[in-house]
Amino acid sequence: MIEQFFAFLGALADQTGLAHLWWGNLVMIAIGCGMIYLAIVKRYEPLLLVGIGFSCIISNVPGSDLTQPGGLFHYAYQGVELLIVPPLIFFGVGAMTDFAPMIANPKLVILGAAAHLGIFVALIGAKLLGFTLHEAGAIGIIGGADGPMAIFMTVKLAPHLLPQISVAAYSYMALMPLIQPPVMKLLTTPEERVIRMKQSRQVTRLEKIAFPIVIGIIVNMFFPPVAPLITMLMLGNLFREVLVVSRLAKTAANDLMNVIIIVLTVAIGSTMAADKFLTGSTIEIVVLGLVAFVFGTGSGVVGAKLMNLFLKEKINPLLGSAGIASVPIAARVSHNVALEYDKENYLIYHAMGPNLAGVFGTAISGGIMLALLGVK
Repeated sequence: MIEQFFAFLGALADQTGLAHLWWGNLVMIAIGCGMIYLAIVKRYEPLLLVGIGFSCIISNVPGSDLTQPGGLFHYAYQGVELLIVPPLIFFGVGAMTDFAPMIANPKLVILGAAAHLGIFVALIGAKLLGFTLHEAGAIGIIGGADGPMAIFMTVKLAPHLLPQISVAAYSYMALMPLIQPPVMKLLTTPEERVIRMKQSRQVTRLEKIAFPIVIGIIVNMFFPPVAPLITMLMLGNLFREVLVVSRLAKTAANDLMNVIIIVLTVAIGSTMAADKFLTGSTIEIVVLGLVAFVFGTGSGVVGAKLMNLFLKEKINPLLGSAGIASVPIAARVSHNVALEYDKENYLIYHAMGPNLAGVFGTAISGGIMLALLGVK
């Protein structure tokens, strides 16, 4: 009788996920909890980390079929894999974004280019580690700190690496307040950090309306591989600036964007199953992503310092780190670091210039990469 009872308990346990739990699942569950902790306690991009962290936890609980074909998380991931979600994210970002800082001070666009050294450092590093050229290109784009662009490029170049690259890109974007400041402080002096920027000129409404139209034409003409993303970015921005479709602009910037963020974070977190994620190549990609962010931040700051050698009106080198494309996270980091040394030095508006330029810098880098590799 006792033997039958224990046999029954054993059979019951086999039907639960507990029997299939292994140390890898526990590691990933701990990582997911860590993300939620950083979101709640440290306030590191909670819009990203809460969803990613929770889906990571659930995806590592054995027995759930949410990530299997037909499961809820599976369909969320399909939106990413089929390149439906990334253009919609750009659409919402465009509706939220004022491009006036970039239009008003075009010389700061140079910083958007300078901060992209990390892309090429990561690409070269990935090739040296044995990844193919297509895989290296997908890994390198992590250095642009543009999540939708990283997803877009990976689907085009190395779709089998989409889980690792999307997780690395969005995790590091959320952790930029932790990653960037030490690099920024290392490469600048206390005197440079308190440089105040001159107030920018007023941008006219005509300039704001013409900007998305002109950029849309240029990108579709010269960089067609990345046209879907930039086109939607410019459409969202046009909705914002024409002032006659305010309802559509508000929907894109708020309700639609919130829904897409939920789908995106669930999709990314759902790819973090231990059996697929805890591999040697994943560790290499994560390390290369960190190296790319560090080099991108550093090259942006150094680029600003080099510009100051030729400018009468010096720019604050902290703006250089904002050349990384993560909008508006990178701009906010530059602003917050400046405030540590001067409580009245408000860099956020000026930092948005190179930050927005970084979006186009990443798109151009991606477009050139796809063209050179013969990918449409």
